[in-house]
Amino acid sequence: MVTVEFTSLLQRFFPNLKTEQVQANSVAQLIAELNIKYPGLSSYLIEENGGLRKHVNIFVNGNMIKDREQLLDTLLHHDKVNIIQALSGG
Repeated sequence: MVTVEFTSLLQRFFPNLKTEQVQANSVAQLIAELNIKYPGLSSYLIEENGGLRKHVNIFVNGNMIKDREQLLDTLLHHDKVNIIQALSGG
């Protein structure tokens, strides 16, 4: 199980969003599992082509993931994942 924490910005769209314990072996699998519990969450995080949206960052144990296109970064038991959606605009 990995621990997933979210920024409060996502809670505006998903009020029940909280720290989660998820069984996943990759970032892609993690997002798919989270989308089951929070339908529509993946559309806020992932582009139509499957890559991470420009203003979203995912950190595993404090390190930004390397694969923003296919999200194949490996997750291990007890990893801590932070999903951060930045504000944008002018």
